[in-house]
Amino acid sequence: MRVVALVPAAGSGRRLGAGVPKALVPVLGESLLVRAVRGLLNSGMIHHVVVAAPPEAPEEVRAELNPLGPVARVVPGGSDRTESVRLALAEAERVVPDAGAVLVHDAARAFTPVPVIQDVIRAVEGGARAVVPVLPVADTVKQVDSSQRVTATVDRSHLRTVQTPQGFAVDTLRAAYDNAGDAATDDAGLVEQAGETVTTVPGHAHALKITTAFDLAIAETVLAAEPVPEDDLP
Repeated sequence: MRVVALVPAAGSGRRLGAGVPKALVPVLGESLLVRAVRGLLNSGMIHHVVVAAPPEAPEEVRAELNPLGPVARVVPGGSDRTESVRLALAEAERVVPDAGAVLVHDAARAFTPVPVIQDVIRAVEGGARAVVPVLPVADTVKQVDSSQRVTATVDRSHLRTVQTPQGFAVDTLRAAYDNAGDAATDDAGLVEQAGETVTTVPGHAHALKITTAFDLAIAETVLAAEPVPEDDLP
């Protein structure tokens, strides 16, 4: 099965306060985007990557990815994540028309271990229509009312936090985006709305989404400096 990956990377990154698009924020001299795309390619299972760049900076993003070779293609992104994924998917279907699986991966999850990426792809190859990597919820979760008073303690045993890459059969993701209305932050959520079943595989703590300056500090001091031990992978 031929596999293509989409990387929506048009976000401004205001919460990081770096003064550059979020995907281009460096971690020890190398951008989140380069690290994320290299991780996808290092899986050895992806035939092409399409990056949706900030509309005002496609050439800057192309230059950033140039060392990774022609397998990474850049298109201008949209005004929100949903539109960026839609544009990248259209380009992916044009470039790799026979692809059977598509991944959607956040550039901000630049340190996702390769085995997590491989597990997502294998699940789609095995027949799953949609797959997401997940982690159990570690914190106690409270439900509150409009006055912020606790009304219940939620059973967390069936709760999971979702990471990327999320994997899909190409026709499943295309149908979900053809019917997408409001902007979505989770591609699997659009697939759920279309009535498809979403399967899970184990995620990993290193696949955290780098959104704030605190997250960036963790990336610089821990994630970029310490490879994931093999016995710590799913």
